[in-house]
Amino acid sequence: MFCIFPPALFLTAATARTILRRPAWRLLAVALLAATLMVPTVAPSLAASGRQSGRGADTASTSEVAERESDLKSLHGQIETLRSEMATAEGSRRDALDQLRDSDRAISSTQRDLHHLTTQNGRLQAVLKDLAAQSRELEQRLGAQQGQLEKLLYRQYLRGNPDPLRVLLNGDDPNQSARDLYYLEVVGRTRSQLLVDIEASLERKQALAGETRQQAEQLSAIEARQREAHARLLAQREQRQAMLAKVSEQIATQRREIGHLQRDEKRLTELIDRLAKIMATRAAEAREAARRAAQRRELAKPETRTEKSSQASSRPADGERIGKAPTTEVRPEPALEMPPTANLARMKGELRSPTRGAVTNRFGAARQEGSTWKGLFIRASAGAEVKSIAAGKVVFADWMRGFGNLLIVDHGSGYLSIYANNDSLLKQVGDDVRAGDTVATVGNSGGNPESGLYFEIRHQGKPLDPLAWVNLK
Repeated sequence: MFCIFPPALFLTAATARTILRRPAWRLLAVALLAATLMVPTVAPSLAASGRQSGRGADTASTSEVAERESDLKSLHGQIETLRSEMATAEGSRRDALDQLRDSDRAISSTQRDLHHLTTQNGRLQAVLKDLAAQSRELEQRLGAQQGQLEKLLYRQYLRGNPDPLRVLLNGDDPNQSARDLYYLEVVGRTRSQLLVDIEASLERKQALAGETRQQAEQLSAIEARQREAHARLLAQREQRQAMLAKVSEQIATQRREIGHLQRDEKRLTELIDRLAKIMATRAAEAREAARRAAQRRELAKPETRTEKSSQASSRPADGERIGKAPTTEVRPEPALEMPPTANLARMKGELRSPTRGAVTNRFGAARQEGSTWKGLFIRASAGAEVKSIAAGKVVFADWMRGFGNLLIVDHGSGYLSIYANNDSLLKQVGDDVRAGDTVATVGNSGGNPESGLYFEIRHQGKPLDPLAWVNLK
């Protein structure tokens, strides 16, 4: 507590009147009274100066913190984008591995079929070889049979071609005639059988040869198709292995990049933690200064009343008048400036849409890369106005990968509204906004294929369904 007088100088009214009757003490009393009345003036001035200096430092620190937090949020966005890209790349890598697995299985099956066909071909070749041996044996037999037939025919030619009836009526020896008739019968049967056997053997040989050629042609065609399929599958596997190598290299590069970003994030987080501690210390000092100022004001009130009572009860003996010192009005310290905020919890379902358009993607719907939508995408024409859904303070206004020109408004109590893919940002960090203020214009920044606004509402970092909060009508 700051005080200009020692406790002994706080006198009663009677003692003051006794002292003031003496001329020497009158001048001292006037000086003391003036000093007393100046205390409330000097102290608030010093306190105000200190508060102004502190607020200036706090403003600079707050600006620095906001800038660092913006950098950190941008870095968070880059990291999340990289993680999303890595998840997509991991999915592509898994697809490539699945395709490579299917190709390997198909190649193995094709090779197994080729091996089976080769085995069948070997067995068929053995059959063909056996058929060739049988054919050669049959040809030898046919040759022998043909030789016998030739001899038989030659003998018949030499002996002529006697008619059995003529032999019987020839008048020769009956026994000789019987033998000749039997001979003729045997020769005829033998010749006929030889001809039948030869014809059957030739037919069998031709059938086996035809069947062998047909099966050999089929096997040759199948082997050609299998070799073609095998070559095609080998080419596919080589292509997919190259794709797998490319995807793996991409994943490795992204992992290195995300490692750098995570280290940057750690440094920024440590810096923000230090700044937050400094600001917390300054806030504590400001609260302590306010408490001391309040104590000084409380102490100044009884002192002022005591001096006024002393002035009223004492008069100068020589007719001199002591002039009344000007009083200073004691005003409470102004409160720190706070951003205009709105109680969003009470406005659920009554907030106006940030822009007019058709909702094409809704909260919780599945995205192509496998994640879900954390907000809404409102398709709108380029240049349309984007309005703040409630009062608050702009805490981020910059470009961010994946979101383009991004603006975030803090509505207090942990509620944030997020406006992305804007064509232009009309507000800056630190600007206060009211409900319905135009904060940006619709566009397709960030590489978005169509013009529109991506809109989110978050509470304590958790995404909320905007359709439960915003009335689109």
